[in-house]
Amino acid sequence: MLQGVDRPATAALFLATVLWGGSFIAMKLAIGVYGPIVVVFARMALASLCLLLLVGRFKSERYRSGDWKPLLFMALCEPCFYLLFEAMALTYTSASQVGMIVAILPMMVAVAARFVLNERLPVRTWIGFALAILGVVWLTIHSVSDEHAPNPLLGNFLGFLAMCCAVGYIITVKILCDRFSPLFLTAVQAFVACIFFLPLLFLPGTTMPDTFHLGAVIAILYLGIGVTLGAYWLYNFGISRIPAGQASIFLNLIPVITLFLGWLILGERLTPMQYVACAVIVFAVFLSQGRRRARPRAIDITIHRVPKARKSTRYS
Repeated sequence: MLQGVDRPATAALFLATVLWGGSFIAMKLAIGVYGPIVVVFARMALASLCLLLLVGRFKSERYRSGDWKPLLFMALCEPCFYLLFEAMALTYTSASQVGMIVAILPMMVAVAARFVLNERLPVRTWIGFALAILGVVWLTIHSVSDEHAPNPLLGNFLGFLAMCCAVGYIITVKILCDRFSPLFLTAVQAFVACIFFLPLLFLPGTTMPDTFHLGAVIAILYLGIGVTLGAYWLYNFGISRIPAGQASIFLNLIPVITLFLGWLILGERLTPMQYVACAVIVFAVFLSQGRRRARPRAIDITIHRVPKARKSTRYS
């Protein structure tokens, strides 16, 4: 028998997925004007400035000696190396293809969670995974290559490396969220990434902005506040309440959202078969949700016989 899903966690994960789906479109628009390193540093710096206003809330965090190691590892995995690989991937391939690569992430997380966190997923979740992968393959087969993809093979490989980093992030944050708040983990990610990308601005080949482009600036604002600040906090909140493997299934919605926003913003068109594939993925996500309710313990109704009193042979 199934319990109702955790609605706040589900809503947070769904909204985080929507914001992430739009990030590929925004990133593609922004790096076409200012370049990948400048865009990534700008969004990290913007998120860090916003989080500085909330530093006072972190006094109650239960830090222990040595916690800096998993915190640093989490932040290096994502957003540092994840965004580095993602930004480079988007210079070689289309936003839609990078979005589709995200579909392999839930299965990677499920396997990692099985060995690291010892999580066991119910049968319905595995069925949801299978249907989601089927939908993504279907979606990929019927997709149209983006004209701004000069080297999709290299770009897709870099996208795969980004997914490997995302696995490390999701597993680590699942462990850390037992003692740290989602907002604190989000702040650590933003601050570390800001320091990480600052020296990269001075590398040869990085061109500093010399013009103002309204569309690119709006995209960076969306990436810094909506994605780096909003989406990561929402996802950290959601994963703190449900298993990592179950939470990762929401990432299968990213290809659908990316394609839809690509159609809405970039003018891309979906074929009828792609709409069917999108419906399959959405159905798979909701099918995979829900936890098995623990069976009630059987009530011991064994009747213990009371030994009969022996008859007395004495007479009064």
